[in-house]
Amino acid sequence: MTKPYYIGYDCGTMGTKVAIYTIDGELVADAYREHEILYPKPGWAEMEAEQFYRVVREGIKECITTGKVDPGEVGGISCSGIICGIVPIDSDWRALGPYIPYLDGRAQKEVQDLKDADPLWAEESGNAEPGAYMPPVILKWVLANMPEVRKEAEKVVGAAHYVMGKFGALKAKDAFVDWAHQSGWVIGFDAKKRDWSEKQIEILGLPYEILPRVVKPWEVVGELCPEEASVLGLKPGIPLVAGAGDIMQSCLGCGLTDVGMSFDVAGTASIAAFALSDVDPAITQKKVLVNAMNTFDDQYLLWAFIPAGGLSLRWYRDEVYRKPGVDEVYRELDKLAEKVPAGSDFAMFFPFLQGRSSPFWPTASGTWLGLRGSNQAGHVWRSMLESVAFEYLYWTHVLRDEGFPVNQMIGAGGGSNSRIWNQIKADMMDLEYLIPSQSEGAVMGNALLAAYGVGAIKDMKETIKEWVTFKETFQPRPEFTAFYEKMADARNEILNGPLLDCFDRIQSLHDNLVPPGPQT
Repeated sequence: MTKPYYIGYDCGTMGTKVAIYTIDGELVADAYREHEILYPKPGWAEMEAEQFYRVVREGIKECITTGKVDPGEVGGISCSGIICGIVPIDSDWRALGPYIPYLDGRAQKEVQDLKDADPLWAEESGNAEPGAYMPPVILKWVLANMPEVRKEAEKVVGAAHYVMGKFGALKAKDAFVDWAHQSGWVIGFDAKKRDWSEKQIEILGLPYEILPRVVKPWEVVGELCPEEASVLGLKPGIPLVAGAGDIMQSCLGCGLTDVGMSFDVAGTASIAAFALSDVDPAITQKKVLVNAMNTFDDQYLLWAFIPAGGLSLRWYRDEVYRKPGVDEVYRELDKLAEKVPAGSDFAMFFPFLQGRSSPFWPTASGTWLGLRGSNQAGHVWRSMLESVAFEYLYWTHVLRDEGFPVNQMIGAGGGSNSRIWNQIKADMMDLEYLIPSQSEGAVMGNALLAAYGVGAIKDMKETIKEWVTFKETFQPRPEFTAFYEKMADARNEILNGPLLDCFDRIQSLHDNLVPPGPQT
């Protein structure tokens, strides 16, 4: 007898992954497509909304073919996606503008306008300070600067849900957001109620009617329409399960089930997440870690991110090393970095190509300090790997200072394939760094959610513990940990003192000087 199949897709920043699993958690087939990110102005970032729809369709068709899947045995489809980003849609679910992700920093004026507002979000959302990367702040900018969107927009949705709506032939009145994706708004919601806060939306100056309704991640929101089924090679009527945010589903798909566990998404945006049973004001008031609602209804996630953590490495590969798309470059550079001592001979990189978000420093920019003629490619590359880990160390100190234990971290994403990076993180944070045997991450969590949403499994936590095992653990080395702690102290003094002033001065050049065009 054929086992039922479940499809999960994850619309990330650098690309979209699609996978098909059996009810036993066995991977049948997967596919991946890279995204194009546009940077129309310094500090801006946009993505074509239809790009997500196109690559998910391509990925599903590929998986059905390569996995030799019987279309009649597919029991459900679920999703995850970038949580910090929106696209406005009209009444017929057509995109009215680009998808604006968290990499974007155009809404600086809107952030400043909110600085003196009633900080109700600190109490209700568990987050104390607005930032330009947040969807409600971006939405304020869109409504103020794109009159055609303000006139036609019925709702705003996320990337993954935009695709789901197309699959179900939904209308704007059907627009939805699960509470995990909703967490990506950072402010504007009541975390205890897991719903919008009408008072916060009023303070933000947003039209309440443009917001999608909030659903449970496992809620069935529609079914695959005949037209899309024909294109995908599937049967119409397959249940579409709402899904959850990429951070949460990556955690779930890699085995994070219990309070006290932590997780590293080593992707485009380097993200660390820590599971808690409740919102802790002592931590959130420090304005470093963001509070979010986990996929599970009895958990919260504190998380922080570097917008261009992994993106910095891709930028170096594509723009400096001049080998775009060649993943072998990462392995070549890792081998060079392995020959370099801890600290990279004190060459320091600060991975802020798209600003710093945890804490929120909008003027921060990518910077190297301490480079000398004796430095080679291995020093430069190791300094980039260490720069992300130094940010992680800062976040773990915030938690440990409040008595929250951080002893173990699960690593996933493309960056977890780097053994040297995994060891650096274990050493830097003084913890066990675990690598799952299966590294599909969010798409596995999405398949699990699809199965749970249609009633095929009864307990997500117990099921994922059966699906996920770990193949390797990187142990911290005391001498490296002690060294990195001392270097971190000096690094933080530089970062919070003269370098912060330099960031502001560089930004003033962008704001006040117009350079002549390039020579031809």
